[in-house]
Amino acid sequence: MSFNWVDTVVTPESSVQQALVKLNQTGSRIVLVCQNNRLHGVVTDGDIRRSLLAGQGLDAPVSQVMNDKPLTLGKQVPRSEALRLMREKQVLAIPIVSDVNELLGLYTLAELSTSKSIDNPVFIMAGGFGTRLRPLTNITPKPMLNVGGKPVLETLILRLKRHGFVNFHISTHYLPEVIHQHFGDGQQFGVSIQYVHEESPLGTAGALGLLDPEHLKLPMLVVNGDILTAIDFERLLEFHLQNNFAATMCVREYEHQIPYGVIQGEQGRICSIEEKPTQRCFVNAGMYVLNPEVIDACVSGAHIDMTDLLATQMQNQQGVGMFPIHEYWLDIGRMDDFQRAQSDIESLGL
Repeated sequence: MSFNWVDTVVTPESSVQQALVKLNQTGSRIVLVCQNNRLHGVVTDGDIRRSLLAGQGLDAPVSQVMNDKPLTLGKQVPRSEALRLMREKQVLAIPIVSDVNELLGLYTLAELSTSKSIDNPVFIMAGGFGTRLRPLTNITPKPMLNVGGKPVLETLILRLKRHGFVNFHISTHYLPEVIHQHFGDGQQFGVSIQYVHEESPLGTAGALGLLDPEHLKLPMLVVNGDILTAIDFERLLEFHLQNNFAATMCVREYEHQIPYGVIQGEQGRICSIEEKPTQRCFVNAGMYVLNPEVIDACVSGAHIDMTDLLATQMQNQQGVGMFPIHEYWLDIGRMDDFQRAQSDIESLGL
């Protein structure tokens, strides 16, 4: 995505929410924190996700989450050297500053490097019945329902392709011929698609056991086929690899207000009363990265849910990470979700 670096600038007093808006609008994956044109720090996607995991609110000032000692370059540094440094330091962008720390510009990895395909495969689960969306799903599998003029599954594949993913596997069960006829081998969409078919429902992870072991040499993205999202899938993979997890689950913050007064007590005595409190927690967003050894644990033809698969990994002391998403995300599971997707799609740039 092309952008003007000036559009990435916020002040130290700006909120984390305002920085998020900048990240999503520009697609730059970095926000520059400036005062009087002097660089105070930078905020990346990763900085915000770490602050969310630490319980930091979106209304906090961006100065509390920024990196106040970022890597910077002078304007005399050649672009080739900037590209070498970004690859060496594994950073996506480097601000350009003067000798007195005046902000002059921004180098980005996307700008300096040529685009390339990502070898890691993507597994999309598209076999569900979509019973809560009947009668829409009587003759159409849920991932093939049209949102914004094209099937949800097509929107998902094209977004993944935009981030460099070109090797796809799709699991089918209900009305598989509808999916096959639309996508074929993927050539018309500029990707490669192979299929695995569940003769009977195998749970939310069981279809992984049907994959040819030849395709299990790199960490694999696993995504539910009925999700509409603006997540940066490449950043998800980078997060997984950088943290050396066996598996990573995308999570989303969920709020629930208890409609009663909540009482805390001890030995029959009330200690506190909180009227209609709001509880916050992280919930599963239906997107994962799994290392080959995790997928190997799925026995061909055996029923297993993703939560059980990951719980087994944790019991075996294998690292399972969580990637908090702040981008748009919608699981199209109910009729009101489907209607919301129709109204949201136009403003999302998907």
